[in-house]
Amino acid sequence: MKPKIVVLIDIGTYSTRMLIVAVHGDGSFNEIFSVGRITALGRKLKETGYLQKEAMEETLSVLREYVLIAKEYHPDKKLAVATQACREAKNAPEFLERVKQLGVDVKVISGEEEASLSFLATSKALNIQDKFVVIDQGGGSTEFSYGEKDKLIKAISFPFGIVNLTERFIKSDPPKPHELDSLQEFLKAQIDTAYKEMKDANQLVGLGGTITTVVALEKSLYPYDSKKVHGSTLTYDSIKKWFEKLSSITVSQRKSIPMIEDKRAEAIVSGIAIFKVAMETFQKDTIKISEWGIRHGLLLTYLQQL
Repeated sequence: MKPKIVVLIDIGTYSTRMLIVAVHGDGSFNEIFSVGRITALGRKLKETGYLQKEAMEETLSVLREYVLIAKEYHPDKKLAVATQACREAKNAPEFLERVKQLGVDVKVISGEEEASLSFLATSKALNIQDKFVVIDQGGGSTEFSYGEKDKLIKAISFPFGIVNLTERFIKSDPPKPHELDSLQEFLKAQIDTAYKEMKDANQLVGLGGTITTVVALEKSLYPYDSKKVHGSTLTYDSIKKWFEKLSSITVSQRKSIPMIEDKRAEAIVSGIAIFKVAMETFQKDTIKISEWGIRHGLLLTYLQQL
């Protein structure tokens, strides 16, 4: 029997990703194509309440390219979701209408749905047997989801991510010590609320481009190799080391490091701060890394319905 080709698209506040898989009759699947681009759809959103024209155009241009790639595989099913930027922006309906014109029907999911998809993907990908917390750090929101094996117990979506944290706290290049302190104090107060509900967790799992970039930095992986990143472990000491190192240099110096994408260089410090503070709050020395996120969660949900 011919496999079904399924296309999964995640329009995030910071990056836009696509995954194409072949689903077989027995419910198993294999990845055919995976791509992600930083489009920073949510830039200046907190400040203005609107998606910026340039950010929309950039995201639409990447989506146009994705649609052309997907077409070559003759997909049977296309599933697309959008997250925090489209939950928040006053002009999101206009942007989503333009995406629809490209042939992509997008569902705007809630923060809780986002957390649930990340949890589902992680539990399947890493097969963790004890209680764990998934930290899915994005551009406009960060989800903490807690559960045991494949059972989600609690999910919290915080309306902060690397785009809005950087815009709010980091005014200097490189950041001044008081800016980094304010950022971490803010995060500590927020993450404490998650810790109170999830303190029984034995393990932390990190998702998102920031934490996978830290793995690439730690292992000197260039070009990036997802197989060497997925399932790997980072220590608190290595997270702290990269936080201190990258916050002490300028954006252009960060850009000169091959493992850091140009656009990520601007916001990576805020991203690492989330994981650093989370590990301190949960008193954990290590964090496991998953390459599976929303797109895989979306696929697993689809497979459950077949």
